[in-house]
Amino acid sequence: MRPWSVAVLVVASIVGLGYLHPFGNPRAEPARGAGTLLQGSNMPAGAKNVLVTKCADCHSSETRWPIYSRIAPGSWLIERDIVEARKKMDLSRWEEIPPEQQQVLQAKIVQEVKSGDMPPLQYLALHWGAKISSADLLAISTLSKSSGGSEATLSGAGNAARGKAVFEKRCTGCHAMEVDREGPRLAGVFGRKAGSISGFAYSMGLKNSGVTWTDATLEK
Repeated sequence: MRPWSVAVLVVASIVGLGYLHPFGNPRAEPARGAGTLLQGSNMPAGAKNVLVTKCADCHSSETRWPIYSRIAPGSWLIERDIVEARKKMDLSRWEEIPPEQQQVLQAKIVQEVKSGDMPPLQYLALHWGAKISSADLLAISTLSKSSGGSEATLSGAGNAARGKAVFEKRCTGCHAMEVDREGPRLAGVFGRKAGSISGFAYSMGLKNSGVTWTDATLEK
């Protein structure tokens, strides 16, 4: 076989493999335009803009597909990441998500952006424009105020039933009582030293704060 024919065969094989979707085909869902995203949400405008410009590439059907996204096996890894991202949060289907779950997702968005977990490093390596600026972080932080945060600061006598409902709505996206999730377990937090659960990347400020969680420090 001549060298040029071998080269043609290799190129054809790579292109053909790029049309296989071993992890699912996120390209199948048609795009409706980035302007259609989050139209029905009550998010602050600045936060909406950051989500659409910095997150929609993976977390919606408005994915932009560069040429290299058709080259296997890299294309399979890109499609896998997008399929998983849409499972966790799909901005194209935001209006279909129950309000309680929307609030949980907004809390997770704020937490993951502040911690630097989103956007992921492998995405930023190829999309420098997706880096979260200080202005973007400020805009995203407003989601905490718009997602019913006042429920957690109600004054007056305690109400265990309402407290449980607020916890399930506002906290369970990142925390559980008995096991660690994206945040540390909350069972036993009263009387525990801040930043003391192993396996979490606490800030040095928190680790060295010397704070023990009591009525006064938790309230503060």
